[in-house]
Amino acid sequence: MRHNHLLAFVGTILALTITVTSSVNAQTIKILGGNTLNGALNGTILGGATMALQNSNEFDPLRVGLGAGTLYGISVGIYDISQATKGQQYYVSATFNDGDNSTIIALLDTFYGAAGGAIVAASFNLIANEPIDQALQYGAGVGAWAGFGFGLIDAFLLAERAGDFQAAAATDSRSPVGGIITVNNPESGFHVGLLNPTLHHQTRITGRRLTISSEPAVALVNLQIEL
Repeated sequence: MRHNHLLAFVGTILALTITVTSSVNAQTIKILGGNTLNGALNGTILGGATMALQNSNEFDPLRVGLGAGTLYGISVGIYDISQATKGQQYYVSATFNDGDNSTIIALLDTFYGAAGGAIVAASFNLIANEPIDQALQYGAGVGAWAGFGFGLIDAFLLAERAGDFQAAAATDSRSPVGGIITVNNPESGFHVGLLNPTLHHQTRITGRRLTISSEPAVALVNLQIEL
């Protein structure tokens, strides 16, 4: 009987140890995988922006961008893991966006820059009654690089990370709805967010295979009314 109780006790300890270890490993995989995927996507976008600026059909910038972006994402992932606090969800609160890793901040700022550059360049050409196709091309290319540069500053110098505070506390101090344009009236409980670019990550583990997918999306209107 004593042997049975001892085996049961040891089995319980091992189960608890495996559970805790799996939780830590899952968080590490999520941070590293998310950063790697975002970095690869960001590098590919910047490669496309370089092609636009060079007005070239050669795909070498895409190849270089994908490789460099993947290495960039892995490096940032290691940095985020070193900054993460055990037992707390890792959280980055930046100027325009919040996310669960640093590369998502730079990636979304790259999107903003490309869109903003294309819109501004096209507007000038409309005023000058000039074709807007090249304006969109060069404007998006310059804007993407400008957005990425600001995104790096935003993610590593301006952003706040969840260290001594829970992610929920950081969320409560900000607008309850996200978007490029937000309207908040706390007294009436009325909050509206417009044009909120997001990335939906999905991680699957099948046997020994880890699959991470990401789909860009834009929430046009996010309305919240507190009754």
